[in-house]
Formats: sequence, C-alpha cells, structure tokens
Amino acid sequence: MNKAFSKVLLRPVLVLSAFTFSVMPFVAQPAVAAKIDASTEARERQVEESLPLAEIRRFSEVFDRIKAAYVEPVSDSKLLEDAIRGMLIGLDPHSSYLVEDQFSDLQEQTSGQFSGVGIEISQSEGVIRVITPIDDTPAMRAGIKAGDLIIKIDAKIIQSIGVEKAIGMMRGKPGSEVVLTIVRDSEKAPFDISIERAIIKVTSVRSRTLAEGIGYIRISQFQHRTAEDMKKALDEFQADIPLSGLILDLRNNPGGTLRGAVDVTDAFVSEGMIVSTRGRIANSKMTFEATPKMLVADIPIIVLINSGSASASEIVAGALQDKSRALIMGTTSFGKGSVQTVLQLTGRRGIKLTTARYYTPNGRSIQAKGIIPDIMVEQAKVEPLKRRKLVAEKDLTGHLEADNIDISAVLNSKLIETDFQLYEALNLIKGLIIVNQSRRK
Repeated sequence: MNKAFSKVLLRPVLVLSAFTFSVMPFVAQPAVAAKIDASTEARERQVEESLPLAEIRRFSEVFDRIKAAYVEPVSDSKLLEDAIRGMLIGLDPHSSYLVEDQFSDLQEQTSGQFSGVGIEISQSEGVIRVITPIDDTPAMRAGIKAGDLIIKIDAKIIQSIGVEKAIGMMRGKPGSEVVLTIVRDSEKAPFDISIERAIIKVTSVRSRTLAEGIGYIRISQFQHRTAEDMKKALDEFQADIPLSGLILDLRNNPGGTLRGAVDVTDAFVSEGMIVSTRGRIANSKMTFEATPKMLVADIPIIVLINSGSASASEIVAGALQDKSRALIMGTTSFGKGSVQTVLQLTGRRGIKLTTARYYTPNGRSIQAKGIIPDIMVEQAKVEPLKRRKLVAEKDLTGHLEADNIDISAVLNSKLIETDFQLYEALNLIKGLIIVNQSRRK
C-alpha cells in the first residue's frame, strides 16, 4: 500500500490508542502528582481538540443499546462492519466498503469479463440508479435504460444498502434469473423486469465504415486494452483508404480505467495536458501529458455523448473539446468528475475511496455538471412525411440500370430510423470533410 495512504489509514488507530491511554486509571507518587496532573490535563485537552469525543461517546452508547435491546442478538463484528460501510456510504455515491470477493469483482470488470446482468449503477440519496446498461448484455436486451431507479432486487427493498452490495445481489450463476423492480419517469408505477444472468464479455471497441473514408468507432467501456484495440481498428480503416473523418461514439459509456481514457485521447492529440487530478494527498496530484505521435492525421472528429457517458468517457470528451480537436455532439454527459482508489485493508477487506477530482486541460471540473456538447442533438424518432408518389427515371419502361449502388445512401436511410444522433453526426462530418478538402485546394 502507498505509504501516504498507510499513514492516513493508520492515524485513527493511533489516536484512539492515545485516547485509551489518557483515560486509564493512574496512581502517582505525591512528589510528582502536581506535575503529572498538569501534564495529564494538557494531554486530555489535546485529545479533546483532536477527537470528537461527544460523537465517540454517542457511537459507543448506540453500540451498547443495540447489543442490549435489539430484538435478535447481533455480533460485534457485524455492527462494526456496518458502521464502516455507513461511513463510506455517507461520503459520496462512489466510495464503498469492499469485502471478500469484491476485489476480484473489480478486476473482472476492468478485464472485461464477469458474471451478472450487465449494468453500471451508482447510488444517490440511498437510491440505486442505472448509469447505463452495457452493450449486448442481458440488461440491455431486457430493456433496462439509463436513468432507471432500482428499488428492489428479487422483491427485497434495497434502499441505502450500497452499490457494492447491490452489485453482489445481481451477480449469480449464469442461467439463473434475477428480478429488478424499476421506477422509470415515463411509467406511472414501478414494474418488474426479469433478467437471466450470463457471463458478460464486454467488447470494449467496435468499429465499422459508415461511408467512404469515414470510420466509426464505438467504445463501450474503458479497459486496460481499449487503446490497443482502438489502434487496431484505426489501422484496419487506413489499410483500405486513408481516413478523411471519424466518429467516436462514447454514448452510454460508464467509464473504466483512467489510463485507458488517457491513451485513447493521446491517439488524437500530439501535445499538452490531457487531464490532471487533484486531491488532498501528494499521490492524488497527477498530470497526464500527450505524446508527440498521433495515430490518425488531423482529420475532422465528432464525439457522441449522452447522459450515460461518465467518468473516463468524459475525460476523453473534455480533453478533445478543450483542445478543439473534436466536435462534441449529443446530450450533456453524466457529470462524474472524481477518481476512486482501491485501498487494501487486513482480512481480505478494502475500501474504494474517492481521493481526487479530475480536471480537463482548461482546468474545468465537470463534477455534477457534465460535458456540455458543442452541438445538442436529442435522440429522436424520425418518420418521413407521406407524400404523393412522383414518377422518376427508374419508373420509366426500359430505363438503364445504375452502374453501382450508393451504399452510404442505404445506410443513411436506415440510420435516420434507428439512430438519429449518429445520422446527424454522419451528415455533419461529411460537411466538415468537404470544408477541409476545399481549404487544401
């Protein structure tokens, strides 16, 4: 464990030991009694100034009352662990107490494979809120949406249980079912969604060509290999034809590793700061700089975000926006501008603690604000107007056939029905490419 963190974690133990010593019975010789009394009083005053004694006494009183009067016997270890959990839940929605196998669960999530339903959640005022369902998972197929509130898991009310415990309840054997009770703004009453658990294999990077020279890369989550996988996708694009434009889709991307976000941003910029972090201890103050080499030329880039884009995805969007390297399009992002560190404790325990805020290159904190797009585009369902059928060349008897089919036109007609935001991004980037090409002439 980091030495600085060790000191922070150990200090409460040392202080409590000093407090215990100061109130222990002590018998002094008469000759030195006055000096000892004076030093004891000074020490007690120092302890009173450094410790909230009234709150500690209150904690001890509540602990004793529960032990004596609760309807069923409760072990000391359970009460103390619940107290630790409560301390962390009370800090912010992202700090939590980790027990036993939750360390390995975190490692599984960043490696990209785990068992469960496939949703990212947070806690606000005791309520579990869905940040986003993960692409191609049971949760997405079952209809879970960003912003949904989960009030029950398998008919058990889960208010104020903490994110990690809620995740544990949703995990389980692949093939088994879990029932989530959902509150959704568009629905009048809570309703149940049954989801079959599965092995979740998160494919971090997906890519395809939208039109000639226009690439599309979808990053669903930032993992250790995300930047490497994105590089492969970019190499494949440019093996066929040099890219003239790129759409980077970070919608419903709940975040992931800080390093993954930095490396992805570094692929598109060649100098300057990407992100900085600031906290109370020395090790939380870091700055990440771009390297000189870019993976793609200085082509137009559009980054798509929405309310499900959080944390690491906001780092990428914020950096590219501040550096005027990309146009940000969509809706305002989630607004998680904090960094969590996992600190190991004894007995296979640990804490996930918020240790820093992060800042964009221009010094912006997006905490509780989010990244505001340069161009706001709500997701919408677009239906073409019905109009009278007009005769065209293709309707004439004996007309000549076209030499080839415009694949991009076919794609555009599908996108306007299935993904209006991407449709708008594709139209905009085509315009930016035309402007770029005219400038070079």
